[in-house]
This record gives sequence, C-alpha cells and structure tokens, in this order.
Amino acid sequence: MSSDKKRVQFRAPHRLIDRTDALADVLGEDRTDILVTALREYLQEAAHDDAITQEIAAAYYDDEITFDQLKALVGAEEAANLRVLKQQLDEDFIDEVADA
Repeated sequence: MSSDKKRVQFRAPHRLIDRTDALADVLGEDRTDILVTALREYLQEAAHDDAITQEIAAAYYDDEITFDQLKALVGAEEAANLRVLKQQLDEDFIDEVADA
C-alpha cells in the first residue's frame, strides 16, 4: 500500500461518527483508521459485486472514467479484459457503420 496520503473532508451523520469513535476506543485505534478500513473493505466488496462491476464497465465504455481509474476499481486483470472488450466493441461498431 502506498504511503502517500491525501487529506479529505466530508460530512457524516453524528450517529455514524459516534459509532465510529466508540469502535475506535474499543480497538485502541483512531477514527481515521476505522474509516479507512471501512472504505477499503467497501471498495473491495464493490469490485466483486456483479451489478457494480457492470456499472463500472459501462462508465469505462462511455469514457466517463479512465483506464487507470478502471484498474484501481476492478484490478489489473479485469481492467485488461474490459479494455480488450471495449476495443472489440469499437471495432464492431466501425464495421457496422461501414457496412451500412
């Protein structure tokens, strides 16, 4: 994991932050550690959720996200597969237009 860190700021419901702080106290960690762990686990699970993966792929096919963003979300192997599929889809589209 990279040691580079980026400061972020967001608003969350008081109850959620209170629960986060309570868990941090129990585990002897700080709020940031709990939030980073929760975010990491959520993103890991999302990358293995078929519906979310389809949304990510669609965003890549529609050029809403870059290949690097795709790779960060689904991993290098899956991103490479989706890039090949996108290229094939683009080639098929060009062939269809040329035949029309």
